[in-house]
Order: sequence, then C-alpha cells, then structure tokens
Amino acid sequence: MSRHGNSSKRWGAATQGIRSAELRTNLREHSPAIFATSSYVYDSAEHAAALFAEQVPGYIYSRFTNPTVQAFERRLAIMEGADACVATASGMAAELSLLFTLLKRGDHVLASRTLFGSTISLFNNYFTKFGVQFSYVDPCDLKAWRTGVRKNTRLLFAETPTNPLCEIVDIAALADIARKAGALLCIDNCFLTPALQQPLRLGADLVIHSATKYLDGQGRCVGGAIVGDKTRVGRDVFAFMRTAGPCLSPFNAWIFLKGLETLALRMTAHSDNAQILAEWLVRQKAVKRVYFPGLPDHPQHDLALKQSKGFGGIVSFDLKGGKKAAFRLINATRLLSITANLGDTRSTITHPASTTHHRMGAAARARAGIGDSLVRVAVGLENVDDIIADLEPGLR
Repeated sequence: MSRHGNSSKRWGAATQGIRSAELRTNLREHSPAIFATSSYVYDSAEHAAALFAEQVPGYIYSRFTNPTVQAFERRLAIMEGADACVATASGMAAELSLLFTLLKRGDHVLASRTLFGSTISLFNNYFTKFGVQFSYVDPCDLKAWRTGVRKNTRLLFAETPTNPLCEIVDIAALADIARKAGALLCIDNCFLTPALQQPLRLGADLVIHSATKYLDGQGRCVGGAIVGDKTRVGRDVFAFMRTAGPCLSPFNAWIFLKGLETLALRMTAHSDNAQILAEWLVRQKAVKRVYFPGLPDHPQHDLALKQSKGFGGIVSFDLKGGKKAAFRLINATRLLSITANLGDTRSTITHPASTTHHRMGAAARARAGIGDSLVRVAVGLENVDDIIADLEPGLR
C-alpha cells in the first residue's frame, strides 16, 4: 500500500485524492491496477487456514477482500477523515448494509423528511416489515429533531444539502442531539463530497455515499460507500457486507479511484458554475424561486458558509406555470441531458416530483415542499454561458 504513511491525513483534499492509499505491485505501475480476480492462490494448506482464521493478513475472496476495492476504501476514508470505509455495489446497497448492521426490531430512526425517494421507500416499505420504526421531521427545524427523538431512537439520518431543495442541515447541532439521546448520526454527503464537506469532523458518526455521483464524476458506473470508525464500519458493516455480498466490483472501484483524483478540482468548478447559474435564474421572470445555498437570501446561507467549503453543483427552482411550464422547459433543452442522475461532467435536468421523488407519494412530497413546478439542474462542467443559453428559450 502507500509509502506515504500517516502524512496523507495531513494533505489537502486535492493531494489526498491523488496520492493517498496508493497501491503498487512489484511491477511498479504508476496508475492503479485493476485486480480482476474472484479468488487468490495460497502458499499452502496452512497458509489458507491462517488466512481464513484471520491470523495473517492477505486476500481470500473478492467479495470482501480485493486490492483495488480496498485502495478506494482507504482513500475515501482518508479524505473523509475516517478510520474505515466499506464500499458497496450502489448507494442504496450502502444504506441497506448500514441499516441491517445497526438496527433491530423495536429500534426507531428519526430522519429528514426530504430524502431521496428510494431511501424513503427502503425505510417505509421494507425495514418496517422487520419492526423498525421511522419518523420524519423538517431537516432544518432543530426543535423538531429534539422533540422527535424517542427512548428507542437508534439513528438520526439526513442529507445535507437536501435533494432537491438544497436545504442545509446543521450537522454539529444534530450530532449534539444524537449524542444526548444515545443515538448515532449518519449524514449523506453525496452532494458536497469530502472535497467540500467533512461531516465526521463536525460530529457525525457515519457518512454515506452514492459513489455513482460526484465520486465518479463522469456517469460511468454505480457504487456506494459507508465511512466511519473501525468498530461500526471496519468490523460490523464489513461483516455484514462479507456475509450478504452487496460488494463493489474491482473495475468500478478502479473508476472511483480515478474519479477521486480530480474530485477537488471538479467540485470547485461545479460550485462556481452553479453559483453563476443560480444568480442568473433569480433574474428570470418565469422563475418563482431559486433553491441554492450560495445565494445570500437562502435561509441557511450562513450555516453553509460555516460548515462547508463550497455550495455544490445542484440548483433547483420553481417555475410560474406549474408542471406544464416545468415540462416545457425540460423539453426545450438541447444541451442538457434529461436524466435523473447527477454528479456528472455533463449538466442534467429533471422534474423531481415525477422522477427521483415520485415514489414518495403526493402527500409526502407536499410536506417536503417538492411541487410540480420544481425543476432540478445538476450543473456540469460545460461553459456556464452555454448552460444558460440552453435554458433561456424554455424560460421565455
């Protein structure tokens, strides 16, 4: 593994993304290799027995021990300021692995009411069958979080910024609430990544990622990750992943490793483009409201400045004219990709109420403020003037 030792923890995000957890074989390759193998050969029967008994280090089977996957895990852990990371087949597989590891019948999860639609579906449609309880609160209402905690609350779960309204959750305050309740705090750091925000340094216990988004950065493959301490993540979540098998493939891990090399540069560029686009949208007559934490009138603008190094690349906005106006704008674009994915070099545009958050149901969307007039743009790395020019005809 890396010859740099503990110095990598002191490097800046850009250097960590490129140099930390470097894996090099005796062939001395400069770019990380892909270990596309399912199993490994042992020196002897005794060596195999020692490996399976965890008496000596080494690789056993790529479901849970693969050099490329471990390199990605170690690099992401360093960038998040964590001790351990477990990579999974998708962001939802990461959530599944975390919940199965932490929760049992009778436990309660207190979550933000503004979550990715599949997350809410996972909570309400599947884990409730096993006797786990869920309740939801306004992500920015600390009083609601405090009063929502129960004696059996095991986990607080939130995205920040939220999808798609870009609300900012006070991570340090939530960490304090969780600690006093004897619960854990998990933050979905997908939108800002460790290049712009490190929830563990603000008191969170766990961080979760859909690596499919900005960690890859080019929309090439699917993966996820859970980051945290050596016990809960390095031992317990790893044990679940080893047993249940929602593992990340070596090829996808290699893609994510290469993605981390440019993460800091990309996140700065995404944020800069999004800021310009948000400021332009504010001036458009067809736009009713813009949701972007970089705008001075955003309700949590000061908090965003305090707990992150940038505002991210997601800009959402309500249009005058409802769903019809939203669809007309989306269909009028020629440069932007009409897709629900985000975190790509290519800008994407979607209608959250009918795509990413459709499975929430109309009542839940209304409580979360996700209306039919809402459009979400994941601002890419194209020239921002071209992005604006592509949106302009549909706003006339």
